[in-house]
Amino acid sequence: MNPLCGRCNRVVYPTEKVNCLDKYWHKGCFSCEVCKMTLNMKNYKGFEKRPYCNSHYPKAGFTIVADTPENLRLKQQSKMQSQVLYKEDFEKNKGKGFSVVANTPEMERIKKAQDQISNIKYHEEFEKRKMGGEAPQHQPSNPCPAAYQQPAASQNYQYEPTPEPVRQAAAAPPPSAGKRYRAVYDYAAADEDEVSFMDGDVIVDVQQIDEGWMYGRVERTGQQGMLPANYVEAI
Repeated sequence: MNPLCGRCNRVVYPTEKVNCLDKYWHKGCFSCEVCKMTLNMKNYKGFEKRPYCNSHYPKAGFTIVADTPENLRLKQQSKMQSQVLYKEDFEKNKGKGFSVVANTPEMERIKKAQDQISNIKYHEEFEKRKMGGEAPQHQPSNPCPAAYQQPAASQNYQYEPTPEPVRQAAAAPPPSAGKRYRAVYDYAAADEDEVSFMDGDVIVDVQQIDEGWMYGRVERTGQQGMLPANYVEAI
């Protein structure tokens, strides 16, 4: 039985048959859908199983995908697969600890500011502890008028300020009494009772002063003094 033409819906005989786009056509019926120009197997372009010439071939554009049951099923399947992969990745990385944070310029600035704040607070506490043993001098609430009279020998009306006490360096602990630490950062001494060191230096005879500071001796240079506790690690 001979098939029907895809254009005129009439019988197509073998001598005039064109088989293309899953249909059969008369040679004269195989033409452009727009301009009706007769086409052949070399110059046609198919779109939705209809022939077009090169000039009138429809330009494909973006279309909105409808939420058909099949599309919803595929989306749900993709979501479930994504959750499975996430759980697998979470289980693999669980227990590996925190990731290393890169030393960006912003992180370096924040760390430096925190170190400066720590140094200032330490020195304030150090001065308070050092001056704690000196008894403050309190004047009486109702002083006698004679108490304000200066001796005759000193009534020259020249003010001589009381000299400030000389700051004593922290006493060094006995040799070989402390632990050994390794520096993990470079540190430049900010005061005369501190010690400078470089990353990788070994600090020996280390004694803990408080939560933020220690006392020790740099094995490479032989210098000893106070150092920040967060710049070293025990070995």
